[in-house]
Amino acid sequence: MEFPNEAIISEGSNSQKKTGRGKIEIKRIENTTNRQVTFCKRRNGLLKKAYELSVLCDAEVALVVFSSRGRLYEYANNSVRGTIERYKKACAASTNAESVSEANTQFYQQEASKLKRQIRDIQNLNRHILGEGLSSLSLKELKNLESRLEKGLSRVRSRKHETLFADIEFMQKRVLTISFDAISLLYLLHIYAYSI
Repeated sequence: MEFPNEAIISEGSNSQKKTGRGKIEIKRIENTTNRQVTFCKRRNGLLKKAYELSVLCDAEVALVVFSSRGRLYEYANNSVRGTIERYKKACAASTNAESVSEANTQFYQQEASKLKRQIRDIQNLNRHILGEGLSSLSLKELKNLESRLEKGLSRVRSRKHETLFADIEFMQKRVLTISFDAISLLYLLHIYAYSI
């Protein structure tokens, strides 16, 4: 993984990373004193970055570092132990999630098969309603289809009559309004004619 301000691997066999201050070769520091100084500086920088990440991003952070001498350095915005337990649970949940995922896949495949059957049945019913593909139906199925069509036709007729009556009522009200307007105009014309 590359991080900003780091980076360039040279074409040769030596891998070098570029930082803001210049190129350094990433390899073990042989001088013990220099190695210890570098460890302290980088450890402090790493701890500072962990703190900043936890504060800025409201992240739960735990950092554990062992020096070459075996000394422990740690940082946690809550507790190292609590964060490690949470990590273990997340790993276990990930393993369980894979088995749950397989069960979910099987469940969704079964549901997809059911939906395909339902779609096929609905398409067949639509064809039968249109009078297509009736030769494969038995007498009982034909009677059932006829009954369903009659009930549907009855509902269509009922709705048609409701709509017609509503339209007639609207037109009657409109006729009354127009008649009233016409009488009002005649009255105004009559008054105007006598006033001249």
